[in-house]
Amino acid sequence: MRVSKWAVNRYISVLMVIAGLLLLGGVSLSRLPMDLLPHISIPVAVVSTQYPGAGPLEIEGLVTRPVEEAVATVHNVKNMSSSSSEGNSIVIIEFNQGTDMDFATLQMREKIDLIKGFLPDEVTDPMVLRIDPNALPIMVLGLSGTEDLSELQSIVESQIKPKFERLEGVASVSVTGGYEEVVEIEVDPNVLTSYGITMEQIATIIRAENINLPGGEIQQGGQNILLRTIGAFENIGEIENLPILLPTGIRVYLKDISQVQLTTKDIKHIAKVNGEPSIRITIQKQPVANTVQVANRINQTIQVLEEEIKGIQIVSVIDQSRFITRSIGNVGRTAAFGGVLAVCILYLFLGNVRTTLVIALSIPISIVTTFALMYFSGMTLNLLSLGGFALGVGMLVDNGIVVLENIYRFREEGNDPEQSAILGTEEVAMAVTASTLTTLAVFLPIVFVEGMTAQVFREMALTVTFSLLASLGVSLTLVPMLASKLMKKNRVNGKRTPQQVLGIFHRFFKYINEKYGKILSWSLSHRKTILFVTFLIFTVAILLASSMGAEYFPSLDEGTFSVNIRLPQSATLQETEAVMDEVEGVLTEYEEIEVLFTNVGGGDVMSTTSTGSPNRGSIDGRLVAARQRSMTSLELVDEIRTRLANIAGAEISVSADSFMLGAGFGGAAVDVSIKGDDLETLESISRDFIEIIKGVEGTREVSSNFTQAREQIEVHIDRETASFYGVQSVQVAMALRNTLTGITATRARIEGKEVDVLIRGENYLRESTENIMQLQMPTLMGSQVPIDQLAEIRRGQGPNVIRRMDQVRNISVRAALFNRNLSSVVADIEEKIKDYSLPAGYSYEFKGENEQLEEAIDNLTLAVILAIMLVYMILAAQFQSFLHPFTIMMSVPLAFSGGIIALFLAGISINVPGGIGAIVLAGIVVNNGIVLIDYINTLRDHGTHQRNDSIIIAGKTRLRPIMMTTLTTVLGLLPLAIGFGEGAEVQQPIAVVVIGGLSLATLLTLVVIPVMYSVLDDIAIKVRKER
Repeated sequence: MRVSKWAVNRYISVLMVIAGLLLLGGVSLSRLPMDLLPHISIPVAVVSTQYPGAGPLEIEGLVTRPVEEAVATVHNVKNMSSSSSEGNSIVIIEFNQGTDMDFATLQMREKIDLIKGFLPDEVTDPMVLRIDPNALPIMVLGLSGTEDLSELQSIVESQIKPKFERLEGVASVSVTGGYEEVVEIEVDPNVLTSYGITMEQIATIIRAENINLPGGEIQQGGQNILLRTIGAFENIGEIENLPILLPTGIRVYLKDISQVQLTTKDIKHIAKVNGEPSIRITIQKQPVANTVQVANRINQTIQVLEEEIKGIQIVSVIDQSRFITRSIGNVGRTAAFGGVLAVCILYLFLGNVRTTLVIALSIPISIVTTFALMYFSGMTLNLLSLGGFALGVGMLVDNGIVVLENIYRFREEGNDPEQSAILGTEEVAMAVTASTLTTLAVFLPIVFVEGMTAQVFREMALTVTFSLLASLGVSLTLVPMLASKLMKKNRVNGKRTPQQVLGIFHRFFKYINEKYGKILSWSLSHRKTILFVTFLIFTVAILLASSMGAEYFPSLDEGTFSVNIRLPQSATLQETEAVMDEVEGVLTEYEEIEVLFTNVGGGDVMSTTSTGSPNRGSIDGRLVAARQRSMTSLELVDEIRTRLANIAGAEISVSADSFMLGAGFGGAAVDVSIKGDDLETLESISRDFIEIIKGVEGTREVSSNFTQAREQIEVHIDRETASFYGVQSVQVAMALRNTLTGITATRARIEGKEVDVLIRGENYLRESTENIMQLQMPTLMGSQVPIDQLAEIRRGQGPNVIRRMDQVRNISVRAALFNRNLSSVVADIEEKIKDYSLPAGYSYEFKGENEQLEEAIDNLTLAVILAIMLVYMILAAQFQSFLHPFTIMMSVPLAFSGGIIALFLAGISINVPGGIGAIVLAGIVVNNGIVLIDYINTLRDHGTHQRNDSIIIAGKTRLRPIMMTTLTTVLGLLPLAIGFGEGAEVQQPIAVVVIGGLSLATLLTLVVIPVMYSVLDDIAIKVRKER
């Protein structure tokens, strides 16, 4: 390999190449998008269908089941779930990883088109939508500042929303809360029936009159003039004075048969920010937009709006950019600090600023070069890609250390600087290339295995790969070039002076080296003892691993939490608000809470709509930065949970779930899905399971997704009587719905505001069942008959929501965890419910995080096996031997043992990031063995030493670079392992595993690898003799 000779002889070319890469990397860095996580594709699609007025049972039978049966035949369907509620059917289909979702959704639409003709006529066309986790809102704002919420709503719609929508990178802006104005036309249907006219006919007249329409052009005076028909309503008076022609030929005005007024819609949702009435603004970004840049533009616009519109306050309740900026900044600082520690270790060993600088340059050059490769690969700056830098910062100097050490060895032998640089680099070029390839090889399985794990950590793997390839190039070109220029021209003495290596440290290391030679000599004479101790350590690690338990992903402390409240189904919005005010009173006592967003009767804070029910509500809180509080969000949540348990009359749950890790990361910690046909039986089983799971240590918030049955009044039509009068069931149903719910006839611009025009029955009709049942229905004979003579009233209860899993009804029992890992909790639950006697036809299974964990374990196991095989193949190719790679591979189980012990001591459960750390270990731990075995073979090939002498000499010679590379890697990862600041939870297990594994493996490798080398060499000699 002559690249080093080219680098030494053409140093200006090398400097220009490096300068070009730095320039390219700097430009790329400024253009790299910033996000919390890499782009994640979830193979999930949703079919949404509306059937207005239908109950859950009708929805299930007439809509949900046909849709399920149709889409179940689409290729690669993995799981299917559905929910049927009043007027709404949702079917969620999860596909196998790797499915082409464009083709899958196309197939779904084709299958659904085949069944449209069999659905009820009133059903809307089913919509097929793909789930995109990147579509989650990046910001949720609360706007307050005036007591008149209708005025505030108007300001938002006319001034604030348009400005946000025009911002670069913003995809959509949704506004909920406030008082939405409406033109309400109240009629008495019985009076209309007496006039021979219906609400539908009035709605049709209003719709036809509210129109502006271009008619075309006319030529007049040599000009083409546009002709337009102007009929749109501009004020309430025009609507009131709308003439209505009755069937009798009499003309009346709308105001004569109705009351027309500009009012507000019925309040079904109340929003508050820190106790003040507010309006919620939810902002979504475009999929490829930079989250942080878009959020910065929004924040700048907020400042401008607050100056322009006096008296308003806009508070960010959720701002993804805050956590992203803090966590990425924290990882960046961690990587930089790790790099500083690595350089300090280099200086201790080298004792010379110039030589330390030669190797230290590998870090910034490799990182900046990596930015360019990331940009061209379409990657983003995120928690995982920057985590790759933090993971690899200590490894970036490893190749340079080996090269520079060898160059110095040649210089000490009397060669001139240029010759030493060329020969020293060429001798170890294959070894450092092989060691780099073994490290890179372990990341290939991460890139190619399927599942969420691969998607999340693929960018980390690519970042480490790019940076290590850059460091390899630097070590083979820049390091020898700089070494040839910076080394003194005079011959170097056989020993470096203490001043060159910081005296005390040099004497200490010399002492260690001499002791190591004696330990190695003793070990070669007591090989069985060494191997037994090694086996013992490995056994202890296995026993520890079996007792530690596992979890899917460590929870991120994003500084947010949510409180969900559910009252009995009969509760009113005002009753729910009263309970939530009491909860707010408790929360405001905590100084750690910065913002509270209250949602009465609506969905959670990340929802873009105000859908919900009056008996439900949520409070979402934002905490101050982690460094400003004494508790983590999980600890705070557990304390709040205890205090809120004293509030009677409501079911209250508190969680610190990650908004950004929530999509696609396993769902509920514990999720037991119970399947069967009968809802009452399922509810009974779920109640038993709730009590069982509550008894398991570490569980919190144990509940089911079963919603209480809702009281309902059923109108059963007597078809015989209705037929006698010539009245059909659909006429009765539509009359009831139009009277109670109303008909939106049109939208009009009244007093400068776009409002709905709603027609509905007078208020007295909604006050009692008796009143509404007196509604008159027109007959074929021209008379009227009240509904109570056509139908029978029955009171009962019906399901609020019917859920299904894989086309079978189901109820899920879920729980959160606190201070206990997932696998041990699931094991305890399984032990408790295995003796539960389920009725025939009923079953249960674990879903949620446990299902994701099992899939991740399968994927990681495959990745580890592939990594080990690839490492062996590279080693076999380098050493041209099937035997020597086995010697080096002995360091892998030792490393795994160290990683497990380190996790145990750190109190961290085995999890997916820890598994990634094990894969990384398999690649880097063999590097020391490569350097050691390669030099042993070199000494033996020269034929000047016996085997054991070669082993001892090689061990003492390579101890220095081995210790340098190990310490730089370990200390480079130390800040990450400590886990300070936001976002550290994901990388911490990786760093702990690598530090523990590499530390133990290095200590044992210096003894075990030479021992194994001698054992396998004896076996090889014996085999050759027998031949």
